Amino acid sequence: MTFPKTIALAAIVAMAAGAAATAQEAETAEEAAPETAAAEVADVTAETVVATVGGVDITVGHMIVARKTLPEQYAQLPPEVLWDGILEQLVQQNALAQEAGEPSKETELTLENQRSGYLAGDVLEAAALAAVTDEALEAKYEEIYADAEPQREWNAAHILVETEEEAQAVKEEVEAGAEFAEVAKVKSTGPSGPNGGALGWFSAGMMVPEFETAVMAMKAGEVSDPIQTQFGWHVIMLNETRLKDKPDMAAVKDQLTEEVQRAAVDKVIADAVEKAGVEKPEGTIPASALNDFSLLED
Repeated sequence: MTFPKTIALAAIVAMAAGAAATAQEAETAEEAAPETAAAEVADVTAETVVATVGGVDITVGHMIVARKTLPEQYAQLPPEVLWDGILEQLVQQNALAQEAGEPSKETELTLENQRSGYLAGDVLEAAALAAVTDEALEAKYEEIYADAEPQREWNAAHILVETEEEAQAVKEEVEAGAEFAEVAKVKSTGPSGPNGGALGWFSAGMMVPEFETAVMAMKAGEVSDPIQTQFGWHVIMLNETRLKDKPDMAAVKDQLTEEVQRAAVDKVIADAVEKAGVEKPEGTIPASALNDFSLLED
């Protein structure tokens, strides 16, 4: 039987939800004496002790940090409901930690990794958030789209069958007056068949080469000869084409934000590594050491 490295806070908070009635009473009392409640809150700091477990203080700061890590469904609960559950978790967590004794070599190394990883995450998050400004987004938009040429797009439908003979028969049926969409619904084996073979709008690079080459050579309203691809044999009808201008900035804001943040993060990492300096010992450590878990034994 295995246990998580931290106590499951969700279960404790769920039990605390039963204190909703008490929380309502507390809220009513606070409304009756708002000045007193405000004065009490003003005296509280992150260092205010809420419990001491085996000589170790649990503070309001510890409580707040724990609250910030709650799953969203619990974070929505009022503080009066959360308080006892969070405090109980921290009391139990500290009591059990004191039972652990001296940490093993593996635990110490794990804590070191977690600490450096958490601090690194803070640095990267701050850099990513600070990088996203209106000016940065506009600059990135100009960089990507300023010289972008309008892109040709095609709107087509197709009927997919297994053999060239079947495809030729389909083409002849359509040329004899049958509705392309109706034939597709009956005979196409592709996923677009039930939808009349409609593929919607697509641009260069979105279709397999043989299909794309055939479409690019067609005029609107034309039906192709049978075309073979890795999926089978196609009969294509080109509905229309258009030139699509570069997108509005608002439409690609998420993409721009990601690009700006990625660049900022890459720069922060490179600068931090250069500033810190990296030294590696001479000689080669065998990669097989990575799988030697006995090295973690005390």
